[in-house]
Amino acid sequence: MKCISSRREAVRDKGFDVNKRRVTKPVYVGDVKVGGGSDITVQSMTKTDTRDVKATVRQIRELEEVGCEIIRCAVPDMEAAKAMRDIKKQISIPLIADIHFHYQLALECAKGGVDCLRLNPGNLRNEEQVKEVVREAKLRDIPIRIGVNFGSLPPVGGIGRTRGFSRHMDMVNQLPKAGENEAGEYSVVDHMIATALWEISLLEEQNFDQIKISMKAFDVPTTIEAYQKLSEMVPYPLHLGITEAGTVQAGSIRTAVGLGYLLYEGIGDTIRVSLSGDSKDEVFAGYEILKSLNLRRKGVTLVACPSCGRADVDVVKLANDVDSIIKQSNKNIKVAVMGCEVNGPGEAKDADVGIAAGVGRAVIFRKGQKVRVVQEEEMLSALMEEVAKVSAEKEATAQI
Repeated sequence: MKCISSRREAVRDKGFDVNKRRVTKPVYVGDVKVGGGSDITVQSMTKTDTRDVKATVRQIRELEEVGCEIIRCAVPDMEAAKAMRDIKKQISIPLIADIHFHYQLALECAKGGVDCLRLNPGNLRNEEQVKEVVREAKLRDIPIRIGVNFGSLPPVGGIGRTRGFSRHMDMVNQLPKAGENEAGEYSVVDHMIATALWEISLLEEQNFDQIKISMKAFDVPTTIEAYQKLSEMVPYPLHLGITEAGTVQAGSIRTAVGLGYLLYEGIGDTIRVSLSGDSKDEVFAGYEILKSLNLRRKGVTLVACPSCGRADVDVVKLANDVDSIIKQSNKNIKVAVMGCEVNGPGEAKDADVGIAAGVGRAVIFRKGQKVRVVQEEEMLSALMEEVAKVSAEKEATAQI
């Protein structure tokens, strides 16, 4: 994995500043700015049947409540494309149409008022059809995301070609992944980049530059290397993700490793955590990744002791009870739940609100100052009282 290792050395040598992000051309998805130094946004995708407008709108509103900033819907047929018009009228966050195979669906969605089109260059390879979509997007002043995905890359030797190739004999899976290729050997990463550059050139030929790009694979090193290399070639904002990442636990970890590496290098302008689970968990995981790198400060950050033989209370239960209460809060505060005297007082004092539990009782801190001592049975309620007070004080200060 030569590219990644060389980047690692550069990061070490330069003393990398996580706040020094790659400079990109900004695009607007609805009223949300992506790239150009703006906050890294968190997006998700609906898991309802898009043709069921009521269910889709309900899910989008639920996602918006937990912080989703951009939403994408699958558009498998013309009925779904027409439904996007009604969905758009009933939601507040920008709406992206996810298009594969049929360019007419993109045209219908653009006319219906969506805020962005996602085109897959592996599944929509007819140049004239792509150009027609670009003309419509240009007319409507909406961006296009070029969504390159390992699972749907065009056949090797068949980028931009629509005939003479079978998807089942495309040779893509015979290409070496990141770290597997010999020097000068054509790899999956090379094929992903070539695919992206082909569609970028089509858009640029139409004087269209409202472009976002994603380079997703399940294989984390391949994804990292594809984004790294493309980031040095084009000025456009990058949508980060690990495709088909897995279930909530495994997929969140896999995504955090891949996206965390890229974000730490300053690469990435918007993210989606793709999980086999509730879409709200995608949003929660997205913000946790960004908060872990101090790139966003949205919602409560929970510091929690893992517990061990020194714990005198059931700190695992307490931490999970606190997490379930604060998870959907958009208040920017740090809460610490600690279970013993080793790290507890220090971590608890560093938080906006913290609790350090001992034998039968606990000390509650606010910004390093001891507030009160409570009995074990009062720990949860007392801690949440202090969290509510701090939240109210922060809100009042913000309004001054």
